[in-house]
Amino acid sequence: MKKIITALSLAALSVYAVASDAQIEAQLKKLGVSQMEIKSSPINGLKTVISNEGIFYASEDGKYVLQGQLYELTDKGAVDLTGKFLLDKLNSYKNEMIVYPAKNEKYVVTVFMDITCHYCHLLHQQLSQYNDLGITVRYLAFPRGGLNNNTAKQMEAIWQAKDPAQALNEAEKGNLPKTLKNADIVKKHYELGVQFGVRGTPSIVTPKGELIGGYLPPKELLKALQEE
Repeated sequence: MKKIITALSLAALSVYAVASDAQIEAQLKKLGVSQMEIKSSPINGLKTVISNEGIFYASEDGKYVLQGQLYELTDKGAVDLTGKFLLDKLNSYKNEMIVYPAKNEKYVVTVFMDITCHYCHLLHQQLSQYNDLGITVRYLAFPRGGLNNNTAKQMEAIWQAKDPAQALNEAEKGNLPKTLKNADIVKKHYELGVQFGVRGTPSIVTPKGELIGGYLPPKELLKALQEE
């Protein structure tokens, strides 16, 4: 009898979860959110919504929505949980990243970058120093001006080159490639950056999914990763 009751209870919870997800989806569609994935969250009564507009936290009845970073307060400080929800998606793009590996790898960071960004250029100039500290750098494209401009199409040409790393190195020297008509790869990267909450470049995603907004010199980035 207990097994039957337990099974019925789980079935009821499952139906409720589907119903609440549908309510959330219906409400957010009214606001123009067209693509979304609804998951549980660490907070009772809230659901995590991973959407094309970023990450939201919604009440189960779909009446209330929060947007912003979610932090867990621990003995070691505040831990950013928002990026953790996107780590699987981020790592699924690994074959589309331009990677500069460290020989004695200790950390892997993913950098949303723009070829017209001064601080991205500064970071790129110091790649060997990051690598020497055991930091592998992976690049994703994030044209700050959006997708409908020459920068996005130049970055698409770099990412589609036979040797993307060499093409990026040349672009950083001022030897920019011809633009391509479409920016399909860059579009995927840009949309992921929006979901992470990227507002400028460079934006650095740590191995645990935390977002560091802005440039950090090699030793300062190493320190931040050691303290994470």
